[in-house]
Amino acid sequence: MAYAVLPAGETKKVRTPDGRDLAYLEFGQPGSPLVIHNHGGPSSRLEGTLLASGAISHGLRLVSVDRPGNGRSSPQKDRTYKGWADDLMTVADALGYQQFGVSGWSEGGPWALAAAAYIDPSRLRHVSYIAGAAYGAFGDNSAAQYLDKVDALGGQLALHHRMAFHLMYELLELDAVHFRKSYIKTLIKMVNERDAKLLEDPTIAEAFADSSAECFAQGSTALVQDAELIYRRWPFDVTKIERSVHMWQGMEDHLVPYRINQEVSQRMPGAVWHPVEGEDHFMPIPASADVFAVAARELGV
Repeated sequence: MAYAVLPAGETKKVRTPDGRDLAYLEFGQPGSPLVIHNHGGPSSRLEGTLLASGAISHGLRLVSVDRPGNGRSSPQKDRTYKGWADDLMTVADALGYQQFGVSGWSEGGPWALAAAAYIDPSRLRHVSYIAGAAYGAFGDNSAAQYLDKVDALGGQLALHHRMAFHLMYELLELDAVHFRKSYIKTLIKMVNERDAKLLEDPTIAEAFADSSAECFAQGSTALVQDAELIYRRWPFDVTKIERSVHMWQGMEDHLVPYRINQEVSQRMPGAVWHPVEGEDHFMPIPASADVFAVAARELGV
């Protein structure tokens, strides 16, 4: 099982054509096939430390990037899915890659799907969508029927009560940044026994807590922007995505119930469904080698 937590190393930055900085970490050898990782929320580029061992074991270079306003990336007032797809291509260009793949976990999943929708398949050669938060794939808060009460309420607040939605994320920031042990204990209570054991590992717990806290380095505004876009009807149509998208899903996921993504897989022509029995939301940590084995194959390793 290749899920050792790797050291973060140096944070580097890419400048976008409109003058913003995108902060990233890189793992693996320069020149190896590239996968750009889309972190969840609340999370950051530091999420790459939890997944990179699986990528490296298959000869890949993993680059984990902060989305605008998260972590150390510059804020962007008018966030769009198409704009992020352009940012991903900017990162690939800066690193010298014509072809590359993407991965996206949890709230990073919709951004990986946006890449699949907006980037030419001749350039984007692989997409891994991991327990993605497909909350607006078929309309505003379209996954509400599958969500627990807290997340369904979050969708309602995002759509109809913006100030209350902001307050909810400010409280989350307080917990993730200043009460890290409490933050992890709350997660442990929400997941199954396998995930609980993962999060009880001090190394994994510390790495995940670091990644979550780093999300709020510039406050909670960017995470709120991300979440609002995720809950609202997406501007791209997943039923029109014909290129291959590998959808990985823990079938005991308590945070993103599998029925949400099972519906996406059934309605998206290019979906390749990878159900992982017995696993919860933190499945990609122990399964990182399996996830990136597929990426390596499609990227020609």
